[in-house]
Amino acid sequence: MQNLSPKISIIGCGNVGIRYAYALIISGLARQLVLVDTDRKRVEGEVMDLSHGAPYVSPVEIIAGDYPDINGSDIVVITAGRKQKAGQTRVDLAKDNVELYRVIIPQIMKYAPQARFLIVSNPVDVLSYVAYKLSAKPSSEVIGSGTVLDSARLRFLLSKHCGIDARNIHAYILGEHGDTEFPVWSRAMIGGVFFKEYCPACKNAQCADSEEELSKIFSEVRDSAYRIIERKGETSYGIGLAMVRITQAIVNDENAVLPVSALVDGYLGINGLYLSLPAIVNRQGISEILRLMLDKKEQADFVRSAVALQKVIKEIGI
Repeated sequence: MQNLSPKISIIGCGNVGIRYAYALIISGLARQLVLVDTDRKRVEGEVMDLSHGAPYVSPVEIIAGDYPDINGSDIVVITAGRKQKAGQTRVDLAKDNVELYRVIIPQIMKYAPQARFLIVSNPVDVLSYVAYKLSAKPSSEVIGSGTVLDSARLRFLLSKHCGIDARNIHAYILGEHGDTEFPVWSRAMIGGVFFKEYCPACKNAQCADSEEELSKIFSEVRDSAYRIIERKGETSYGIGLAMVRITQAIVNDENAVLPVSALVDGYLGINGLYLSLPAIVNRQGISEILRLMLDKKEQADFVRSAVALQKVIKEIGI
């Protein structure tokens, strides 16, 4: 098999992996796409179905493969993991998925040790750390999808409330991708204007309390996954698009700032944990983590996320 570049391999082709593959093909970012899953027959069907769109997208070779076929990959994306059930927290998934990673990571290192890893399986912060430890790769080359989707949800809901294009809203959810995540209101902006300055002049100012509305919006962001899972059994479209955004930053060497899960070392006294902070993402992976000046509450929230994840990592023995 001739390697075409960029070559991207997906380990785990359930709903999330296939939504990502579909969005990736439409984006035109990959020239070769390898899908690896334990259900080979179903993946072969997915490859056939995806390939039939060839006349309408940029040229891309799509392959139903196994680990040897990922050789030469520029990026390996891991979505493999047990499905999150209704009412189940992300950290509840940790122990089972860690055992799965003990099988997956050595196989990837055998055939594609040079690839950048993009970790998507939940709990993503824990599993990003696990992938980093098991692979012994530089932390810059192991990236978790982090709170890229959570931040997109926040921007979307703020855009609805304010009547502003979501692309002009700059606001982050940081910390854990999960129950202890938090919004960074002190740094949130619309078109360069801080929210604390924008809210009093907003068209909704006379009929809504800004603190109450922002609190409601964050609660909806935090609980979005649970609400979606309750209704349709899984979340996949949003994360698929979020993964393409991270992939784009890597493939195009963009130096894009994205709230991915990265190894935190020496920020607010936290060391050796994967958590989401704004990071510069390019072809090398993560080139730099930005150290935001958070307010006191946000600092406490970040530390709270770190403590929660440290507890899980201690329990699973990594």
